[in-house]
Amino acid sequence: MDSRREVEGTVDPHGASPDWTRVIGVFDLETTGVDVTEDRIVSAHVGLLDAHGAVILARNWLADPGVEIPAAATAVHGISTEHAREIGAPACDVVEQVTDTLRSLLDAGIPVVAYNAAFDFSLLACEARRHGVPPLRSPAPVIDPLVIDKAYDRYRRGKRTLAVVAEHYAVRLDDAHEAAADAVAAGRIAQALAARFAGLLPAAAEELHTAQIAWARSQAASLTEYFIRIGRLDPDDRLDGRWPIR
Repeated sequence: MDSRREVEGTVDPHGASPDWTRVIGVFDLETTGVDVTEDRIVSAHVGLLDAHGAVILARNWLADPGVEIPAAATAVHGISTEHAREIGAPACDVVEQVTDTLRSLLDAGIPVVAYNAAFDFSLLACEARRHGVPPLRSPAPVIDPLVIDKAYDRYRRGKRTLAVVAEHYAVRLDDAHEAAADAVAAGRIAQALAARFAGLLPAAAEELHTAQIAWARSQAASLTEYFIRIGRLDPDDRLDGRWPIR
């Protein structure tokens, strides 16, 4: 499979895209649920992509989360409690290794892409505290294709799931809700966004990181207003717009 062909037309070969697209980290978790404070890591992927979106480094983990994996979660990612207990590494080891791997990339100045980053980084931080692992307190630079897509194509109709956004930017996603596939697709979407909006996005990863903090806060406030208007939230409730850790 030719990784360059998968994202052909999305990454500018003449170098108009920001420098940060040349080597990027990618990160994704599959979990027992969507509560970042209570749910647990089931599988994880951290990797590196080159400027063409080709995988140049990949690490995968399967964890025994130490709790039952709900049937609803298994239906999403395909990992059962029995399989995780039989094959998975102790959760504390996985949390420590994933955290250390991400810290190494960020310390080297390599931006890490995660789709809906506030979920993955927040849950990882909660897991780190649960297992006595030093957490990533202020990970940077982080790049979140979901936040960027909403900022630069605000009025596009339809869902913003990874699968939908991947299709919109002509990025191949063969196995949605598998950590490696999702992480790689997110990285390629980030590169596609950089090419699509070259000249508009902040050129430096650090500047883009800072911009996303404000965009995420604004997006959460807008969504809060909408949810209150349709009765999904009480008027005194607010969505948490902190990013990349809430």
